[in-house]
Amino acid sequence: MKKTLALFCLSWLLLGRAFGYDFVVAQDGSGQFRTVQEAFNAVPDFRKKVTTIFIKKGTYKEKLILAGSKNFVKIIGEDLNQTVLTYDDYNQKKNIFGEDKGTSGSSSIYIYGGDFSAENITFQNSSGPVGQAVAVWVAGDKARFKNCRFLGFQDTLYTFGYGSRQYYKNCYIEGTTDFIFGSSTAFFEDCTIFCKKGGSFVTAASTPDSVRYGYVFKNCKITGETPAASYYLGRPWRPYAKTVYLNCELGDLIKPEGWDPWGSESNKKTAYYAEYQSKGKGAAPKQRVPWSHQLTAAEAEQYSRDKVLRNWNPTLD
Repeated sequence: MKKTLALFCLSWLLLGRAFGYDFVVAQDGSGQFRTVQEAFNAVPDFRKKVTTIFIKKGTYKEKLILAGSKNFVKIIGEDLNQTVLTYDDYNQKKNIFGEDKGTSGSSSIYIYGGDFSAENITFQNSSGPVGQAVAVWVAGDKARFKNCRFLGFQDTLYTFGYGSRQYYKNCYIEGTTDFIFGSSTAFFEDCTIFCKKGGSFVTAASTPDSVRYGYVFKNCKITGETPAASYYLGRPWRPYAKTVYLNCELGDLIKPEGWDPWGSESNKKTAYYAEYQSKGKGAAPKQRVPWSHQLTAAEAEQYSRDKVLRNWNPTLD
């Protein structure tokens, strides 16, 4: 029996590798695993090579954890819109002890492992407009997302990792209050940022004072379904928050003043908020708060992908 099972597992492993994948996840049983968590668990601890996991179309309702010992994991969805990783926890939902799960406890997926990457995946928190409800919580260094969707309401994307570097390319991120937030250094390139009804803040960076770069948005589109002048570009979750928009198209939903100090006069002196050549109806450089910055071309060069991500090139496999 053990020999038969071993041969079966080997045959599936060889089949997956024949298509360039180490593991295949499929709800219908046509892969090695039916759940994403099973595939995560199967990745050898501290492996020094990339483990590629192909996820077939389906809605996978799982609360996922990629452990810190699972490095170089790459997940690829069969179809962006039909490969969905989702869960429905939220801040005030109770755990088994009757306590609030909290913002961090609400996430649908936790990524601790370093050098993680995802392509063609939809990440979702499906709990709805019930307060803080995180779709993705990223702690690992060198995390990259290409052609992914992040769906939620308040606190959709939590860039949690202190000092970690994260890269988002051609992604779609939607939400309401502070829906991109955290302490990581994150570079968003060619992304669509969609502000849902309600009006609030696109970002709430908590950049440490010892870190030079926080959030950088390059060639992104900020749009939504909310009235004109209803969203700020950001507010400082912590005093030294840093957020910069480069060559971004801003919809009319962006307030002319652009930035909010979150009720603290001292934040105006410590937070760093800047733009370079914003365009669209939401671009109003002369009406921005006086403590924000409009960059020169020379200053904007200091926010190149290479410099922001500290010589890590996320476009290389």
